[in-house]
Amino acid sequence: MNQADTAWMLISTALVLLMTPALAFFYGGLVRSKNALNTMMMSFISLGFVGVLWAVVGYSLALTAGNNWLGDMSASFLTGVGLANTGSILGDVLTIPHVLYMAFQATFCIITAALISGAIVERMRFSAYLLFISLWSVVVYAPLAHWVWGGGWLADMGAWDFAGGTVVHVNAGAAALVAALVVGKRSDYKNAPILPHNVPFVLLGAGLLWFGWFGFNAGSALAASPIAGLAFVTTMLAPAATLVVWTFLDMMRSGKPTAVGCATAIVVGLVAITPAAGFISPTNAIFLGAIAAVPSYFALIIRAKTNLDDSLDVVAAHGVGGTVGALLTGVFAEKSLNGLFDGLIAGNPGQVGIQGAAVLTAIVYSGLVSFILLKLIGMVIPLRADATDEGTGLDITQHGEEAYLHVGGASPAVHRREIAAEPEPLLQPLKSNG
Repeated sequence: MNQADTAWMLISTALVLLMTPALAFFYGGLVRSKNALNTMMMSFISLGFVGVLWAVVGYSLALTAGNNWLGDMSASFLTGVGLANTGSILGDVLTIPHVLYMAFQATFCIITAALISGAIVERMRFSAYLLFISLWSVVVYAPLAHWVWGGGWLADMGAWDFAGGTVVHVNAGAAALVAALVVGKRSDYKNAPILPHNVPFVLLGAGLLWFGWFGFNAGSALAASPIAGLAFVTTMLAPAATLVVWTFLDMMRSGKPTAVGCATAIVVGLVAITPAAGFISPTNAIFLGAIAAVPSYFALIIRAKTNLDDSLDVVAAHGVGGTVGALLTGVFAEKSLNGLFDGLIAGNPGQVGIQGAAVLTAIVYSGLVSFILLKLIGMVIPLRADATDEGTGLDITQHGEEAYLHVGGASPAVHRREIAAEPEPLLQPLKSNG
């Protein structure tokens, strides 16, 4: 047991857990005020349901030895997951308590499920969403995590994913695309202005995501080690480079760099560096971040011209960004790790092919199983909120509360519902007096 490693992993676990509330602010600011709480709740609720399911069954399926396809059930309900530094994946000995390793991995599953919500906010029924991410975390995230991080077949093939480019971002992006298609577009999509209601929330969320991402990437070294230091620095530099390129693209296209564009660029850079964080040099991290800005930027523009209502552009930011990062991991990884380039010197081009195969596997598996889950859930619970509820806003219709009170106390929507619910008591005094 190493006390320095344990201390660093305690901090890293807390940092990654913070990313889910940060995501809530990032997403919450991007939607209209009538849906702000509902959108934020879609992130916060993952902390509870997905977190508990991870402890009950998810961790055991994902990160016990099992076979090439799935872990066994030996650690269900955290059986044998204690304070000792043994019992990790593949029987390796950890330098931190096993239970802490489990908790660190739990935070990854929690935020991956929450990421999907950005594609279907402002129209999906909350109960259906809750059931979907709960099942998804067990039958989609856990197997894919095992294939890459649990000694599964993708790991045997040689796929690299330092902190979750494929397992987290490509996975969530594929599920988000399918969810947006199955649930359908918002009723007023392209028929009315749909603008962010609180851009400072968006910037706050992006800043907190960047802060938490140091635990996400540097913590994936699982030790207070030189590799953690490298991942920390690459996590600082790649999003900075993405932000620079994104700003130039904004200025060339519209003449004005936007705050929402700034926040989006930071997230795209963070997503892209995630699979490569501990494998590439700081200089190559700048190159990777700069390159990653371009496909995600134009994916946003192309999506806006289609009928795909990916509300908060999860596919462009996480799906495209994660794919680019995973592929560039094979390009910029150090020669000792068989990358295509080591300081632009030819290495092993085959690694890019392996990375591509892993990405394609994640897209196909996550997309297919997510589609099946949504269709099955739709047979039990309507996936969409009623048209009237969607028009009123999902804060009041799904949760009975709203983010903001208007002049005179409660909002007009609250007053309308109160009057509609209790017409007789309101009129009774008039009737009794003749």
